[in-house]
Amino acid sequence: MKGAANGARHGSGEIETEILVIGSGPGGAVSGTLFAEAGRDVTMVEEGDHLALEAAPHFSREEMLLKYRNAGVGVALGRHKLAWVEGRCVGGGSEVNRGLYHRTPGYVFDDWRRRFAVHSLDLAEMTPHFAACEAVARVEYAGSAASDMSRRLQQGAQAQGWLAIEAPRLYRYDHDHGRGVKQSMSATFVRRFLEAGGALLPATRIARLRRMNGHWIAEGTRRGEDGSRRAVTFRAKTVVVACGAVQTPALLRRSGITKNVGDSLRFHPMVKVVAEFDRDVNHPGDFDPVHQVKEFEPRFGMGCSISTPAMLGVALSGRPGHWDLVAERWRRMGIYYVQSGGGEASVRNLPGFEDPIVRVRFSQGDLSVLGEGLRRLCEALFAAGAQRIYPCLAGYPDLHSPADLAGLPELLQASDGNVTSVHVFSSCPMGEDDRRTAANSFGKVHGTDGLYINDASLLCGPTSVNPQGTVMAVAHRNATEALTRRFH
Repeated sequence: MKGAANGARHGSGEIETEILVIGSGPGGAVSGTLFAEAGRDVTMVEEGDHLALEAAPHFSREEMLLKYRNAGVGVALGRHKLAWVEGRCVGGGSEVNRGLYHRTPGYVFDDWRRRFAVHSLDLAEMTPHFAACEAVARVEYAGSAASDMSRRLQQGAQAQGWLAIEAPRLYRYDHDHGRGVKQSMSATFVRRFLEAGGALLPATRIARLRRMNGHWIAEGTRRGEDGSRRAVTFRAKTVVVACGAVQTPALLRRSGITKNVGDSLRFHPMVKVVAEFDRDVNHPGDFDPVHQVKEFEPRFGMGCSISTPAMLGVALSGRPGHWDLVAERWRRMGIYYVQSGGGEASVRNLPGFEDPIVRVRFSQGDLSVLGEGLRRLCEALFAAGAQRIYPCLAGYPDLHSPADLAGLPELLQASDGNVTSVHVFSSCPMGEDDRRTAANSFGKVHGTDGLYINDASLLCGPTSVNPQGTVMAVAHRNATEALTRRFH
């Protein structure tokens, strides 16, 4: 590994590298790969371990313990708390999500250009970057292999006259054998990064950055095989921070970089229901659900979640006898969700704590949108043949017919943990309006030399669609620009 070799040669305990990429998720993996393939000396560090995709069954307890931060438990505090998850392994969130993929709608880029003064950002300019990423990480449709549970949502939406689609996935389907291979970052971009000579150091956490004599000094720790942590220091001309939308602002703020950093974290907040149908829709070995309702975007969208018996048990945990219910009926059940772009949060560090505190605020309008979305979701599921719907909200009654929807509150009444998110972004937005952005239009942190952000933190707001495609394409765009400008 070039970075490690340089560190040993200097004999100072420092690992010297031209470019240090902190984080190996979609933003970091794409960035590091482009730099390494351009012949640069690149070291990529990752707080989590380097694990095979098959190290644990997907969406299992074992996977949560191995590949998620804090075993999948992250909570944003506020009057209406929100639970979210972060990946912590080589490949980041791409290792643990379903890989549903979309190119960003043009209206999203138009809005970001207008409100944040982002240069060179429209659908035409971004199309080559989407295509370049898709050439490395394959995007395919399930087609006829899509599950009955997933198709039910599409059928219900179409019965209502609503637009519903099958979303493609970062996945290579083997239709003949009913299986496939996920196109995560570890299986695609990280592999290419290593083939290009990049140095990958997993189990390495960067605590802070400081500037010294024209270089960045990154101080942190590395976990050994015995579990003990040892101090490690990197010296780099250029640092690309790609730790994710919560950990990136936390690192920058620990390093004294605070302007518009961690003030505008956004989510796709999500509320779920369990629908029970009159026949089996949930079969062992089904492909992950892929259908989505687009009729009401960008206000809210709908989809179908992983619905294993374990997941159904968690979703119904507020109901007496829920495990018995799941054991008896799980094959007729599916978990469905509505998600919006509401809510805004801040990220702050607390002395003595490794993880930052996240505080979230929902307006009455945000809760109204989720309330409407919940009713619309139930309408679609009843139209699809649901016999009973169980809202995953404390205090909400079971629903037995469309007539019961009239009794649902207009504003979402969400208690602790009922609102969740798997999409987190926008904590360090990009753009030339430095009154509200942390970095310029291509991710260079305002007022610094050689320091870049290149992950979901840079997105200027909700994408409406699953954001991984946006993160990858924006990272590809920014890395390409940095190479063109020779990091000036």
